[in-house]
Amino acid sequence: MNLDKVWKNENNLVPAIIQDANNKNILMLGYMTRESYLKTIETKKVTFFSRSRQCLWTKGETSGNYLNYVSSEIDCDNDTLLVQAINKGPTCHLEKYSCFGDEIFSFYKLQTIINDRKEQKTNSSYTSYLLNEGNKEIVKKIAEEANELAISVVSNDGRLLDEAADLMYHLQVLLVANDLSLNDLEQALSKRNK
Repeated sequence: MNLDKVWKNENNLVPAIIQDANNKNILMLGYMTRESYLKTIETKKVTFFSRSRQCLWTKGETSGNYLNYVSSEIDCDNDTLLVQAINKGPTCHLEKYSCFGDEIFSFYKLQTIINDRKEQKTNSSYTSYLLNEGNKEIVKKIAEEANELAISVVSNDGRLLDEAADLMYHLQVLLVANDLSLNDLEQALSKRNK
């Protein structure tokens, strides 16, 4: 990125749209100076210029709910940044996922829930059970769910979505159990896209 095109002078404020790097939801809007952008790149924590306090402000410095920097790009007019980040905790000061409301359920949210279960090894949930049992049990469930999905489709019993959801859930548990993510899966599929 050519910083001189974005910041004509050191104190220019540039709007920075912060987007969840995983699911592409918009998390918030802030303003960056050249200095706050360079600090973001250096620390890998999204840093803004606070217009009310007239100083640099790293999101999460008081709450611990950091925005971990992934990447950024500038728009075609060189006057707005799109910053990809991963939020550590709620982004909004009102304890919401984003400044625009709660997170919509998605495969990425499910991945977060499964990751939480993996970290809380004592949790008594079904997900924790599968993770504790390991790949052999998870793969057994994937085979069962794939078979149930096939039977549902062939018999036209109206359960296609329910069975597909069960299969996708178990596949995500398998990915997390093996320290893989939906991003890894997307990258593998992207390599096949010609």
